[in-house]
Amino acid sequence: MEAFVESLLEELECNVVFEFSIWNGGRVQVLESVVITWVIMAILIILSKILVRNLTIENPGKKQIALETGIGYLYDFFCGLMGEHGKRYVPYMITVVIYIGVANIIGLFGMKPPTKDMNVTIALALMSIVLIEFAGIRQKGVKGWAKSFAEPVAIVAPINVLEIFIRPLSLCMRLFGNVLGAFVVMELIKLCIPVIVPAVFSCYFDIFDGLIQAYVFVFLTSLFIKEAIE
Repeated sequence: MEAFVESLLEELECNVVFEFSIWNGGRVQVLESVVITWVIMAILIILSKILVRNLTIENPGKKQIALETGIGYLYDFFCGLMGEHGKRYVPYMITVVIYIGVANIIGLFGMKPPTKDMNVTIALALMSIVLIEFAGIRQKGVKGWAKSFAEPVAIVAPINVLEIFIRPLSLCMRLFGNVLGAFVVMELIKLCIPVIVPAVFSCYFDIFDGLIQAYVFVFLTSLFIKEAIE
């Protein structure tokens, strides 16, 4: 059990990869989650460059058809959730679901998923809530957005204002908690059944559960955006 506690604390620790000096003697620490995020960004950018080369309108190849099918599915999925007025936010949602999906399964390649760092999940949640409120202001105007907090009756205004802080906390803790929970379950399985079975469950938690958490995050964000622009 002591080994389990130590591994859990090690997993929660934010390792500093390197640091550099700035003006007035200050120092900036770059965490492991940031470096791995840079790696994911580089991988996605390189893949994007490779996949979009030599695209044609007539007689597209299998690679282009598969790419268009996947992106088309994601585009239709988010458009169906957010409606006509939410189309402008679809590229952001596609980017986030791909990033979180890759981040959650990157543990299969020996790297620590960035989503195990609460700083990352907090940043993702804050970005989402800023987009949600921006969407509401853009659709309704500042006055209409402010009035929406008093709907359906003025007495619920404090609760609606409180939701601005509850939503990012919910998104952050749900993503972080599920990813960390999967690690805890895996460590317990390794203690009880150290051979063969952990490998099967590792594939489940790293692939299936990781992709499910990416889906849940963007699904809830899309619903909140739809609610804001209705």
